[in-house]
Amino acid sequence: MTPVAFMGLGVMGRGMAARLIEQRVPLVVWNRSRERADALVAEPGSAGARVAASPREAAATADIVLSMVADDRASRAVWLGEEGALASARPQTVLIESSTLSPAWIEELAGRATARGCVLLDAPVTGSRTQAASGQLLFLVGGAAEPLERARPVLAMMSRAILHVGPTGSGSRLKLVNNFVCGVQAVALAEAVSMIERAGLDRDLAMSVLTDGAPGSPLVKALGPRMTSADPAVHFGLDLLRKDLSYAIAEADRFGLHLETAVAARERLSQASAAGLGGRDFSAVVDVLRKPRGDNRV
Repeated sequence: MTPVAFMGLGVMGRGMAARLIEQRVPLVVWNRSRERADALVAEPGSAGARVAASPREAAATADIVLSMVADDRASRAVWLGEEGALASARPQTVLIESSTLSPAWIEELAGRATARGCVLLDAPVTGSRTQAASGQLLFLVGGAAEPLERARPVLAMMSRAILHVGPTGSGSRLKLVNNFVCGVQAVALAEAVSMIERAGLDRDLAMSVLTDGAPGSPLVKALGPRMTSADPAVHFGLDLLRKDLSYAIAEADRFGLHLETAVAARERLSQASAAGLGGRDFSAVVDVLRKPRGDNRV
């Protein structure tokens, strides 16, 4: 089978890498905090997977190299840092950046990959921790068709579908559109929940009206219970969504479009982050809107 390197074992990356291990893919993993990588390969059924000391070591023997990290800065370090993966990637290696990043950085990275004799696919995913662990992600792929076909069997192990959405950068742009719409919905729902609670409405009844009626998108149905319970699980981090909105706003500005709703949603998320909620699930944005009973101030 095709030897693969996987870099970044956070909330999403761990589940994705575990899927490859389950399918007996020859896998080398790397994570900034080595403990996560060691824990993954120590699990039963992980024979054949090994831990690399650096991205450079991880990429040295792989035909496909995947990255799933937090932001542009982390991606740049993984690929181009002192021990970056691009330094050891062999010609014709398919590089896959599945992080949610700015298209400007993706375009720069693609140029660096070409200079090395490699090819880059920007292939961010939709879905959360649950979908990553169960192999039900949707890949939005930008780049050339031929390297995608080479990578398709590996991507298929982690996904329910693989969409080729256009040339390099297209996957990242579509993912930012997806996430800014999700961010706007999440913040709108948080404000709705807060209004329901402050007005003294029957919250369970009100939430059933929202989720079963016209506003009841899959996201609203998923977030509603997380906003009204004390579930501590992080399906997608609040600060990560705030970052994605910033990238979407900047990218829209390149096309002369100001995303008013995204700006407003980012402000709410920034308030939540400043209140110490940045590491929580993004549903926690509702907590910054909650006030003690009887306090109806905005």
